[in-house]
Amino acid sequence: MSDPTPGLALVTGANRGIGRETTRRLALSGARVLLAGRDREAITAAAHELRADGLPVEPLVLDVTDPAGIRAAAAEVDRAYGRLDILVNNAGIRTEEYGRAPSRQPLERWRETFDTNLFGVVEVTRAFLPLLRRSPAARIVNVSSLLGSLTTHSDPDSYASTPMFKSLPAYSAAKSALNSWTVHLAYELRDTPIKVNAVHPGYTRTDLNDGAGDLDVSDGATSSVLMALLDADGPTGTYTHQGAPVPW
Repeated sequence: MSDPTPGLALVTGANRGIGRETTRRLALSGARVLLAGRDREAITAAAHELRADGLPVEPLVLDVTDPAGIRAAAAEVDRAYGRLDILVNNAGIRTEEYGRAPSRQPLERWRETFDTNLFGVVEVTRAFLPLLRRSPAARIVNVSSLLGSLTTHSDPDSYASTPMFKSLPAYSAAKSALNSWTVHLAYELRDTPIKVNAVHPGYTRTDLNDGAGDLDVSDGATSSVLMALLDADGPTGTYTHQGAPVPW
């Protein structure tokens, strides 16, 4: 079957890093993209730079930890466009200190991490789901991580089995929970044209990783873009990296 028209996309946490590159790639594909983030000045500047390259990008103030702000953003998109075709839940944080034992990470870090990396995704998705249902072929992409893979964490030979990555229990657990949310939502929407998938972008050089990583942001955005532009025969309820399955 032919690919769906990209239509209107919304990318959270999009003023920099993987989110910004995802925004750029979706805009190049023909989508009108709402570049969303909590810092009005930052998202406005990022959108202006992309528009200067001729791309159809608009800023949208959206703090994924603010339920009232999420509802206001959804109402704004409803008034302006009446539907949403692609939602990329990209916003994420890593606040834990590398090298600290898992049991020594403060509970405050757990709460902060889950508020953004899980509860924010659920809240945003629930708020925009009525608009996604109006699309003929909506796509929801949840940006996870290989650290959400219990299989990977349980493999003593994996890159996750190091003091560095074992010091991120809240981040890892939130991404595992995000994967679970993905399969639950995909099941709920199984009889609709909406496809819901989780992606591992790869260990990408971004601020979240303090600049460390194996991939640049162009490669890091590939997984999100592939799932956002799935055709009607594409999968739902999957966890992939650049189209290849990642073990749960």
